[in-house]
Amino acid sequence: MNKLVYNEIKNLADKYSKELNNQVAYRIKEMESDDTSHYLVYRVLGVSIDEGNAIDLYQNKGRFLYKYAGAFLEESAIMCFKHKYPNAEKHKIPNTLGNKPKTFEIDCLVGKDAHEIKWRDATTDGDHITKEHTRVKVIKKYGFVPIRIMFYYPQRTQAKKIQETLETLYNGIGGKYYYGDSAWKYIKDYTGIDLLKILETIANQRENS
Repeated sequence: MNKLVYNEIKNLADKYSKELNNQVAYRIKEMESDDTSHYLVYRVLGVSIDEGNAIDLYQNKGRFLYKYAGAFLEESAIMCFKHKYPNAEKHKIPNTLGNKPKTFEIDCLVGKDAHEIKWRDATTDGDHITKEHTRVKVIKKYGFVPIRIMFYYPQRTQAKKIQETLETLYNGIGGKYYYGDSAWKYIKDYTGIDLLKILETIANQRENS
């Protein structure tokens, strides 16, 4: 295991963990003064006040957790790219095929390889396909190779169908699409850094501390 990269990702994990805990604590404090009159409807549907309160609390925690988990994993992956390729960077390109959005951001550009990094993508929105279709064609037009890296595949049927369509899109335009085990392997093969092993080590240390 590369000790330098491990320490960088461990420090990043500590930073995100602290920020997450602070955000959750602040939101819990805010919720103490929330209007809970909607619990009446919960009770009508057979959900107790205590259970309704717990649901609202964890829904708020979940929103922060998903946000920070995604940001942390993306930044960790970029660290791996930058270790092997110091010139790797985020890169914006104008949308030459439409007005919305005006630009597309490449999460990590390494030479001609334009990486889009997702920790997971559970969207079921059909517009998502249209936007991605445009995005991939614009990236290709600029002479880059669109590469999608998604570490965790969605569980719901409709979300899976969206990803299957995107995979066909990427492959059809000469790009690449990696998810699950193949995504972790791609990072390891491309950068020489076993990101999955680093994260498992950090997780085990936290659980045992």
